[in-house]
This record gives sequence, C-alpha cells and structure tokens, in this order.
Amino acid sequence: MHRRQFLQSASLATGTLLLPHQAWMQNLFFPTGFFTLLRNDIYTYTERGGTIACLLTPEHAVVVDTQFQEQATSLRNLLEATHAQPLDLLINTHHHGDHTSGNPVFRDWMKTHIAHINAKANQERVAQENNKLAEVLLPTTTFEDEWSQSVGSEKVRLHYFGPAHTNGDAMVHFENAHIVHTGDLVFNRRFPYVDKSAGAHIGNWIDVLGKARRHFGKDALYVFGHAGDDYPITGTDEDLKMMAHFLKMSLRYVKKAKKTGQSLENLLATTTYIPGAPAFKGKGVERVLKAAWEELEE
Repeated sequence: MHRRQFLQSASLATGTLLLPHQAWMQNLFFPTGFFTLLRNDIYTYTERGGTIACLLTPEHAVVVDTQFQEQATSLRNLLEATHAQPLDLLINTHHHGDHTSGNPVFRDWMKTHIAHINAKANQERVAQENNKLAEVLLPTTTFEDEWSQSVGSEKVRLHYFGPAHTNGDAMVHFENAHIVHTGDLVFNRRFPYVDKSAGAHIGNWIDVLGKARRHFGKDALYVFGHAGDDYPITGTDEDLKMMAHFLKMSLRYVKKAKKTGQSLENLLATTTYIPGAPAFKGKGVERVLKAAWEELEE
C-alpha cells in the first residue's frame, strides 16, 4: 500500500480528516493492532505478545521488541507506509519468543539490531535446543552494562541492572521523552514468568527494580512488557514499587510454607494468590511458586 492510500484508509477507518504525522497515529485502530502516542514521538504498539515501543518521526524509526512474526509483519507494513528508510534501531529487551519471534521480519530493514549479551546467548541456546536456529534472527550488536545512540533529536540508552526475569533484561530509556521500556521486568498486576533456565533470580529482581526507580526517578513514564486484565501497559514509579512488593511477598510466602513443612505440591494445589499482594492475578501463580521454591533451596 502506498503512503497516500494508507493515510486515506486510516482517515476513513476513524472518520477523521488527515492530520499531521504525530496526530493521525495517536490511538488509531488498525485491524492488526493499536498505536498509542505517549509523548515526544514515542508510541506503544499492541497486538499479541510483549508490548512494543516505537520512536516514530518522518525521518527516523526505532522499534523495541517484535512480538510474533504475524504481528511484526503487520507492524512493518504500517511503518513502511510512512517511512522510506529502514529502522535506525531494532532492540530486544530479552530473548523470549513473544518479544523476539518477529525479528526476522525486519532482517533486511534495519541498521542496528541490539540486545544484552546474555539475551543473545539465551536466544541462540533456546533456538538450538529446539532445532530452530535457522528460524530466528539474533542481534548483531550486544552490550553488557550500558549502551546509547542518538536517533534524530532523541537519545536512546540501554541499561542492564543485573539478573531478574532472566539474566539478560535490558531497560530501554528514551531520555528526552523520559520513557522507559521495562520489558518483562514489570508484569503489571499479572503473575510473571520467572525464567530460572535463563538465570532468573527473584531476590535480585527486587533489587533491580529498586535500582531502576532510583536511576530514572519519579517522573519517568514506564512501558511494561505485560499487564493483567483491566490494567494498563504503561505506568509510573509506583507500579515498579508494586511489582517489587509482589516479588518480596512471594518469597516470604514460600519461605514460610517451607518452614511449616508444607510440600511444594500442597502449596501449588492450595495457592491462588500471593498473600500481601492480591492485585496480581491471572494464570501462572504456580510458575512463581516453583521459582521461589527453587531459589530458596539454592
């Protein structure tokens, strides 16, 4: 679809006149997903999988995470309708498939593809274990503690604060907009996945969220990898605090159960929420319990 046709289709779908670049993207619904403008040309794109964040201007584009191939194809089609140039940056916050399976869609349409060094190693290992190495697109650039690049008037900086959800979780800071994509370091009021096979550590995860809050301050706007039903995929310092509290209560709950002689099987059979953090719901509490149990035995 040509750019003019795309804009005409978008205007008809929303019943609005054509607007400048930033305005027509805001909260615009496409059959494939939602773009929502946050501020300073930073958007979220939601369809299926981990939340995508984008920097989009007429001259530049940055994409953080790619969901699955179908969703990444939808996103690329939308971006190509308004951007003649390939992505300046493709960033993966970590290696999980709901954040990286769409990478190959951008194989020939990006300048730099980056992730934490451990995230690349994890993605490669998992692909080899599943005989799918030929189907993935690994980052060509990695970092260890911090990395940055200017993209137009925006400064994009990646931070690694230590093992948490995995041992390769990057936080992506759009410095001028003061927006931080946390990847899966925050599941907003939803039971998280704790990937012990990739070096996850609940205790350190709590510390990582504390480091992030101190580093970015109270004025940062955060984009979360996932959110529970009826909860937003963006939030504030308070949401990071709530995530850390949930993790702390999870460790405390499992530790108490072990001290009273409960078995893991009994704990799994009787637990539907974490005492002290009832706002976290959905499927997957057993993943948290198993990870906490394993960690307390290390």
